[in-house]
Amino acid sequence: MTRQDVLNGIVKILQDVKTVDQEALKKVSEDSDFIADLGLPSTELINIIAKAEDEFGLEFEDDDVDALGSKVADTIDLVMRTQQPAK
Repeated sequence: MTRQDVLNGIVKILQDVKTVDQEALKKVSEDSDFIADLGLPSTELINIIAKAEDEFGLEFEDDDVDALGSKVADTIDLVMRTQQPAK
C-alpha cells in the first residue's frame, strides 16, 4: 500500500463524516490538518482513527494513537508503520 492509497482511504472515510468540510476534501493533502483545514472536531479524531483501522485492516497501538498529531500525514505515517511486518 502506498502513501497515496492511504490518503485516498482517509478521504473515503472523511466523505461520510458530516462535520467535515466536503469542499476542503477536494484538495486534501498530507499537509492538511484534520481540525484546522477540514473542520473536524478534535473529539471526532479518535473515531476517524478507529475507522482507519477498519479501512486498512490494522490495529494501532494505544501509545501510537495517543501521540498522534492532527495532520493527515501523521495518520498516513501511522498506517505505513503499522502495516510493516515486524523484523
